[in-house]
Amino acid sequence: MSGINKVILIGHLGKDPELRYLDGGVSVTSFPLATSEVFTKDGQKVEMTEWHNIVMWRGLAETAAKFLQKGKLVYIEGKLKTRSFEDKEGIRKYTTEVVAETFTMLGRKSDFEDGQRPTKPMPSGDTFSDGNGSDIPF
Repeated sequence: MSGINKVILIGHLGKDPELRYLDGGVSVTSFPLATSEVFTKDGQKVEMTEWHNIVMWRGLAETAAKFLQKGKLVYIEGKLKTRSFEDKEGIRKYTTEVVAETFTMLGRKSDFEDGQRPTKPMPSGDTFSDGNGSDIPF
């Protein structure tokens, strides 16, 4: 039996998605996502924020770059992936990212309209997928 690598996050984008094209024209976008939890400690409400590095590939990357913006609330499903790279000094570093397989824009219609004409159309509640059909069959 194989394991399960599944991540579900709901959070706010920390910045606009950054779209890049790799060799062969493969598109990839990345952005930080903040998730927060509130709890009471010593009678005081405390909010803890965790930052997640989100990566999207190909068509999903282009869709995210088109529709997502800094501060918007989004639901993301994906998997954890750890990769290594060398920094400028040649030191091997590791980073863990969430490779998104699907996302859904959340929020009220007013979250996407600020009294001005939006810079990007924001179809709240639409779900986008990477199209790999990676559903777990059970």
